[in-house]
Amino acid sequence: MSTKPNESIISLKDADLNDINLSKASLFEANLSEAKLINANLSGAFLLLANLRGADLSEADLSNADLSKVFLKNAKLSDANLSKAFLLEADLMPT
Repeated sequence: MSTKPNESIISLKDADLNDINLSKASLFEANLSEAKLINANLSGAFLLLANLRGADLSEADLSNADLSKVFLKNAKLSDANLSKAFLLEADLMPT
């Protein structure tokens, strides 16, 4: 499977994923921009290089998740659980 440059293999852009259980899911390079992930379980998920720009992760469980090099600009993280999450080189700066 080939993709164009900057095109994710998994695209869930603008998806309504509230309350979903993605615990330990592999979402490498996934496009979750503007997705609604309120109260989602992403504990232990592998999200290396995922695009979460503008996603709503309010009350989401991101404990033990690998968020290395994730794009989180303008993401909503109110009351999200980030305990023991790995955030190496994650982009958290607002635009």
